[in-house]
Amino acid sequence: MRIESTLLSNVEISPSYWRMRLTATDEFVRQASPGRFVMIQAGKSIDPLLRRPFAVFETGIVFGGSTAYFDILYRVAGKGTALLSTRRENEMLDILGPLGKGFSLSHAAGEHLLVGGGIGLAPLHALAKKLGGYDLATRLFVGGRGRNDIFCLDEFEMLGVECRVATEDGSLGERGRVTDILIPHLESTNGNATIYACGPEGMLRAVAKLAAEHRLSCQVSLESRMACGIGVCLGCVVPGHRHSPETPDFRCVCADGPVFDSNDLDWEKTR
Repeated sequence: MRIESTLLSNVEISPSYWRMRLTATDEFVRQASPGRFVMIQAGKSIDPLLRRPFAVFETGIVFGGSTAYFDILYRVAGKGTALLSTRRENEMLDILGPLGKGFSLSHAAGEHLLVGGGIGLAPLHALAKKLGGYDLATRLFVGGRGRNDIFCLDEFEMLGVECRVATEDGSLGERGRVTDILIPHLESTNGNATIYACGPEGMLRAVAKLAAEHRLSCQVSLESRMACGIGVCLGCVVPGHRHSPETPDFRCVCADGPVFDSNDLDWEKTR
């Protein structure tokens, strides 16, 4: 759906990382299941021409009122996100969404392990909130280059999620990559866990490999540049696990994902 949304707040929560809150319709909130995303026109004109994709971090009702809202997280990394950071309260933004396919929730016994890095925390927060409603044991493993790349942990903890942190420079949590703190925990799961991951492609590749080695179910939310967001332009395709020169198997991140079973992707050929 397309909605004209009012900007409620736009706050820098860590250097270069921002959180934006926008009004939504009741229908939008009902459809915004964990892992789905929106496409936002960043500027006030057609420049930049293409919308930018953002995972839905949270939905709710403004305290003391009846206005529905949704939040996104974004990192200022280019022209579009730089323009977004200049948008101010009460301005109108053009939104398409929610789009794509989100996480498939497993209600099986065992742990639910969320693995994220940077903006990859966005869909995992919505997922943690959903899992908490089913009273399922949930843990978050989050990584970044330094402490400035780690944020919103208090919001996960408020949901009852145990948080583990790794930073490459050792400025917060344990020194190393997020997989360095995930591996020891996987050794104790005895195959009784589900992994949900979102973050840089290299991290997702490593997590998918670990899940396969431990025979664990793993869903990954891919981050990709997009033009249309609905599977028409074919600008965000990735190879599926049946991909070969003889039988190409391409999946659109926007329409077939952004969430995939890690076994459905050909990680040797993903870009």
